[in-house]
Parts: sequence; structure tokens; C-alpha cells
Amino acid sequence: MPPSKDTFVHNIIAIVFDFDGTLTPQPMQEYTVLPEIGIKRGKKFWDAVTKEALRTGGEEIVTYMRLMIEMSKNKRYPVTPKVLKSLAKNIDYYPGVQPFFKRIGNYVKTQLDEEVELRHYIISAGLKEIISGASIAKHFYKIFASEYYYNEYDEATFPKVIVNDTVKTQFIFRINKGKESLHENINLHMPMALRPIPFQNILYVGDGLTDVPCMTVIRKNGGYAIAVYRPNDRKGLRTCKELLKAERVNFIAEADYRKNKQLDRLVKLLLNNMVEGIRYHREAFNQSIKYLS
Repeated sequence: MPPSKDTFVHNIIAIVFDFDGTLTPQPMQEYTVLPEIGIKRGKKFWDAVTKEALRTGGEEIVTYMRLMIEMSKNKRYPVTPKVLKSLAKNIDYYPGVQPFFKRIGNYVKTQLDEEVELRHYIISAGLKEIISGASIAKHFYKIFASEYYYNEYDEATFPKVIVNDTVKTQFIFRINKGKESLHENINLHMPMALRPIPFQNILYVGDGLTDVPCMTVIRKNGGYAIAVYRPNDRKGLRTCKELLKAERVNFIAEADYRKNKQLDRLVKLLLNNMVEGIRYHREAFNQSIKYLS
């Protein structure tokens, strides 16, 4: 049902997270499938992906998904939704990640504005089946990620959904417009007033260059972005500094999600700003209804 023209609908804030390198130190495949098929060094697999993509002229996300199926078949290891979900228990997270989502949601409700709803989203090139089995999956309103097609035996046979750097931006617009199912058309014009989550109510948290398209779209439309880096990672810190210098992000911080750490303080600072913006627009809306209708 479309919103009533007499009802203020922009009370939702979305924090959108990348997954690999943002919430976890390593790509999810290195905690899950790769060790099961005998690949102990993730770099070996990713180097093979790069080499194969160059050889075939293929897209790297498609290539890694194909190679993972082929290598798993060679090892007679079943790649099924059940197996992928079960392996998610092996994922390691950055400090403070697991309690972060509930705690920051309580902060918005109890410290800022009880009328504001905070939603957490994932947009990842990794596998949705793995993320959905993760201990933190319950905290996400929606998970957008790459997916396999499974045959009648529940075996992965080919990529069904591909989420690469630029495709990620599609899901930003889906969140913005409230059209979160892939079959819904997001190209039709939708007035800003009818979009359930305005860009100024979106915060993106990512770790590097693969997140630049999303950061750019959000920042150019009035939203916010934070780049995080692994502790003691000079290369990651350098990348984040470049993003800050290029104004791709508002802030950078070490990937430590514990209370009162720098990242926690920055997220709260931006949430404070977004909630004040919501209060302003809510009051302006109510004034127009009361005095101008």
C-alpha cells in the first residue's frame, strides 16, 4: 500500500555493510569452502582466479564462483545451500562485530528518537548462502549477495546472481526506493518524496576500492560513508586515506566495532546527524500539513 500523503514516511535509517574485509579480516571463502577442498592459502586461489579471468576475458566474480564449483567437484566436496550455511560458523569477525548491531539499534531507539527505525543491510560479492548461515545474519533486514543456481540434487551448478563492484549500486537504489526484490523494476521514475529511505538516511561502511561505486552514489546524493581498515594493515590504511582525500568517504577508522572505539564514535556521530535531519524534515512536513493543506 502506498504511503498516505498526510503521513511522514522518512523515519528509516539504513546502515549498509560490505562483508569481506569490512566485518571480517579475510574473504568468507577462506573460512569456509577453500579449507574444505584443501586450499589453505587463500592467495593461491585468488591468484588462480585472476589468471583465469585474464585468460578467458571473464568477469572475476563469475570466475571465482565457477572455479570454486570446479575445484569442489574435483575434490568430491558437495557445494549445497546446507553445506555453505553450516560452514559459516567458521567465520572470524573483527572485534565487537557480533554485539554491534543490536547495541547501535538500541542507541538510536533509547538515546536519539524512538520513532526512527534503524535497518542493517549487507551488499556483498560473497555468497548469500554463507552469509545467511552466519551468526550475525539475524541482524540484517536484507542480504544482497552473489548466489548459485542449484540443481535437483541441491548441488551448485552455475552462478545465478552476480554482485560485483558496479552491480552493488543497483542495491543501493533498491534500498532507496523500497524495491528490494530482484524482479521489481527500479528504473521507473519515483519521486523523492515517495522513496522510503532517502539517500541522506543511508550510511555505507566498506573497506576499499570495490566499495567506491556505492560510496560515490550515496555521497553524491547526500548520504554518508565510512572506510575501515584492518588493524596494522599499512596498505589498507593507505587505501582509506586515498578515499578520504578523494572525498569518497566522510571518515576512516580501524575496523574495531567495540563500544567507544573510533568507529563506534563515528557511526554514532553520523547517526546523530541523520536523526536530527529526520526530525527537521518531520517537523517541516507536519507544519505543511497543519498550515498549508
